[in-house]
Amino acid sequence: MSNITRFDPFDDLDNLFKGFMVRPVFQGTAVAPQMKLDVSEDDKAYTIKAEIPGVNKEDIHLSVDGNQVSIRAEVKRETEKKEGKRVVHSERYYGQVSRSFTLDKDVEQGGASAKYVDGVLEAVLPKKQGTTAAKIAVS
Repeated sequence: MSNITRFDPFDDLDNLFKGFMVRPVFQGTAVAPQMKLDVSEDDKAYTIKAEIPGVNKEDIHLSVDGNQVSIRAEVKRETEKKEGKRVVHSERYYGQVSRSFTLDKDVEQGGASAKYVDGVLEAVLPKKQGTTAAKIAVS
């Protein structure tokens, strides 16, 4: 004979809020950076702005495949606090940040352009002409 129990989705809410007012143990440690994106469009092109501060433009890779856009960057961050000649505190982070997303229309790769100024990558991706959806009558 098997045991049947009733599932209550609100039963674990106490565990969810347990320790809510407690400070995180790892406060102040280096956290992997995140990439913030703004995507806008007009009739002819998509404009993408990605915040990637502290990265060399040689370490940014932007790829477009049809309507799939991928942005990847190599991040290197180092902080060091000295008192006199002694190092008191040192932190470093090396890693990658990346974002991928899909646009509504395919991109014309020949006219695409990108520039990186003051920690912001701005890419203009023209829409491919003639890729509108066709309506098909059902008989």
